[in-house]
Amino acid sequence: MDSRYYSTLKHKDVEEPIDLWFYRPMGFRLALLGEKYGWTPNLISIVSIFLGVGAGLLFYPQDWRLNLLGMILLVMADICDSADGQLARMTNQYSRLGRILDGASGDVWFLCIYVSISLRLQPEWGWLIWVLSLSAGYCHSTQAALADYYRQFHLFFVKGKEGSEWDDSSHVEEEYKSHSFASAPLYKMFLWVYLNYTRSQESATPNLQAFRKKLIAMPKDETLYSSIIAESRPLMKYCNILTFNCRAITLFVTLMLGMPWLYFMVELTLGDLLYLYLWRKHEKMCARYSRDIQG
Repeated sequence: MDSRYYSTLKHKDVEEPIDLWFYRPMGFRLALLGEKYGWTPNLISIVSIFLGVGAGLLFYPQDWRLNLLGMILLVMADICDSADGQLARMTNQYSRLGRILDGASGDVWFLCIYVSISLRLQPEWGWLIWVLSLSAGYCHSTQAALADYYRQFHLFFVKGKEGSEWDDSSHVEEEYKSHSFASAPLYKMFLWVYLNYTRSQESATPNLQAFRKKLIAMPKDETLYSSIIAESRPLMKYCNILTFNCRAITLFVTLMLGMPWLYFMVELTLGDLLYLYLWRKHEKMCARYSRDIQG
């Protein structure tokens, strides 16, 4: 891979080993095709949504061959999910809509996956499977949102505002109010979803928000930034566990074992324990730095 490939990566601190080994190289090749034929990152994001939905539908039958085909489609969807961001970085095609579609694609995949598995297990489990899947789905969404937020928090200190997507809900709200349903109904709806997503991230991290306000009000302190990077960097590998790859591997194993309900249990136990660990570490860290700034 040439230097152009490396320029499409986010940063070594937040890149996962499986991504660097497989998804990023494959995504880069697809991004090169996109650049050659004039595809937009948003087009690739939409293709990834269809692939992910197709994968979810193939997890409904109790047939390992169809389930395996579903996993192949899910891998293809994630290659597209990698390629859209890489193409955006290659061609400087950044947009709020692109950020929203990139985040929403994974949500749509897993929504379809959760519904398909629940319908598959309903004859055996009855209504209890819906309680289990809804609980796991809620935990999944909160875990993924927090992991994404902390990764963007880290990238802000490593690469600056331009290299991070650490959004502020007040800015998103300004853009939301600047559009009307009459002129852009679909984009307005996407912004509403993203505004609530951003607000949920902020409401879950009160100490981080207090620290952010103080950080914005002061000039950049290189020593402070270096300290935060050094403390935040070891936590990124745990944030990565709450993203796609570990979930996909867990899903694949439980499907091949014929026990997809076990995937939900992993979300509710190991996933939540890791979520609480990351939340506690970041909140304590931000509270300490807030006190240091105040002092």
